[in-house]
Amino acid sequence: MEMYIGEGFEGNGVNASHINIMIGPRNGVVGQAFSSSLASPSQGHCPFMVVIKPNVPAKPMTLYVNKAEINGELHGNATWGASQAAIAKAVTEALLDGTLPPEAEDNWCIVTANWVNPGCNDIDEVYHNNYRACRQAIRAAMGKLPQRSQLADALPELGNPFYTPKA
Repeated sequence: MEMYIGEGFEGNGVNASHINIMIGPRNGVVGQAFSSSLASPSQGHCPFMVVIKPNVPAKPMTLYVNKAEINGELHGNATWGASQAAIAKAVTEALLDGTLPPEAEDNWCIVTANWVNPGCNDIDEVYHNNYRACRQAIRAAMGKLPQRSQLADALPELGNPFYTPKA
């Protein structure tokens, strides 16, 4: 069974977004991860279906898994509202524009693990960063990126927004 894995990071500071994504057939390992995650919430982490609007789920069916425990009303709205809406838009556009193959619509599913900082302070910036990060994660997954040459080019610049090793 095929499984596509991708990652996207967008933005700076407390409104940045980091998304990990798994895409693949419902009858494969991604489908197993989808059903296991949905059926196994843990304290502070309750996976939910991504919707375009109430009663209209994104396709392929997409599960949102929050990396950070919800902490306050703004963080909850940023996670359940802005971040979810951004992911719904990114997934739906990827289906409609052909980034995802036609069979993905009804036969595949997606699991996203999403970082929304509990200290976020701009819900619109959270939305835009999550949208761009999710689009990047989907493109990376479907393109099987990064390529080996990209890994070699990136290694001398090793680091992330939280840590860069000293030379």
